[in-house]
Amino acid sequence: MFTGLVESLATVERVGPDGPGRTLILAAPAIAPELILGESVAVNGACLTVVAHDSRTCRFQAGPETLLRTNLGELTAGDRVNLERSLRVSDRLGGHLVQGHVDGLGQIAERRRDGEWELLWFRCPKALTAQMVSKGAVAVDGVSLTLVDVQADRFSVALIPHTLAQTTLGFKPPGASVNLETDLLAKYVWKCLQLMKNALDT
Repeated sequence: MFTGLVESLATVERVGPDGPGRTLILAAPAIAPELILGESVAVNGACLTVVAHDSRTCRFQAGPETLLRTNLGELTAGDRVNLERSLRVSDRLGGHLVQGHVDGLGQIAERRRDGEWELLWFRCPKALTAQMVSKGAVAVDGVSLTLVDVQADRFSVALIPHTLAQTTLGFKPPGASVNLETDLLAKYVWKCLQLMKNALDT
């Protein structure tokens, strides 16, 4: 479980084949020395297991399902990613409850600069916007954000200077893919409503 508060930007040092999946080696000197073998880290919002680390780098394995549902399969050496270690029970919940289970991919549709702030619009499947509500929460590349506006197949968020400076959302261009995870509570409410609708229709 995570909060969507990015701890560090890491740089992809190497990507290689690993059976049906891929191995990711990230340069992350800010957190690599503190990692524990086997612990969970959200990489662009996708929960991965630390399989090796040293004082400067950490290594992860991404399976076929992860590569299919996330933008991790697009990564190449030199790319940067958001990192967050898993939530401890004693931690403050500064963002919102994020599982690290990516629901699908979106794309940056538009960036609107307003001084040091930016309004970003994202395109995504309608099945995901159905679980979103204005002023609710969404995780974009693992970043906990408040929804500004939600339409049929797109949504917007307002980014403060800190988020622009400390996460991948500060430099990704229009057209770039992002990992999306809708709010955990919204998923359960949506599922219950669908079951009730199906029961009434039968």
